[in-house]
Amino acid sequence: MRATQYTCMLLSYLIEHKADKEKLVMKLKQLESSMSSGRKMFRLGNMVHALVAARRTTQLPDVVPRFCLTASNLTRALYFVCDAVLWLKSVGLQPDVDKPKWRNWATKCYYFSLLMNLARDWYEISWRLEQAVQEEKIKENSFWDKHNEELNCVKCDGLHGFLLLLFQILKRHPPLLLDLVKNLCDLSGPLDTLGIYKTNPGVIGFCGVLSSLVGILTLASPHLKLKQ
Repeated sequence: MRATQYTCMLLSYLIEHKADKEKLVMKLKQLESSMSSGRKMFRLGNMVHALVAARRTTQLPDVVPRFCLTASNLTRALYFVCDAVLWLKSVGLQPDVDKPKWRNWATKCYYFSLLMNLARDWYEISWRLEQAVQEEKIKENSFWDKHNEELNCVKCDGLHGFLLLLFQILKRHPPLLLDLVKNLCDLSGPLDTLGIYKTNPGVIGFCGVLSSLVGILTLASPHLKLKQ
């Protein structure tokens, strides 16, 4: 549903200025709205899942991932609550709900959840960068084995060396790379909605499609999902 919703958003943005595509654009926007409403029906189950995940992450031994992931899951649960209230408003069960206020709360909760996920990603990257630098220092006077040859030849002085080392780290840890890409893509929506960084439906749609494809990939191949 999510991939379909953002695909419709992207396509409608790409063709909306073509004179003979008005009907197609209208149908795409209707389908996008239907997919969005359909996803909201599953928010209650998602809220329970987020709370269970928050309880599980409180048991993590490392304090930084424990804090980041627990905060992310709790604020995501609040986001699902807000989204459920908005759904009740949209179907007429709670007509007195202040839609702009609840939408703003939902967006802020989702935004904070993504920031916590990105903080956890950066912690993982920093830890692996430090580990790689230590490996380089230990092995710089020894023979290079085939597995570490690419990494050890990278010098960590300057921006260029840092970026090369970062590239090698992400290349060697696909789950971390995919999680980082997904969180950065998801960030485009709340940044636009909150007015922090305005884009357009085309950018949001593209990022949403890419994020959805990453999510589908990690579901199909669980070993590509970053462990909590």
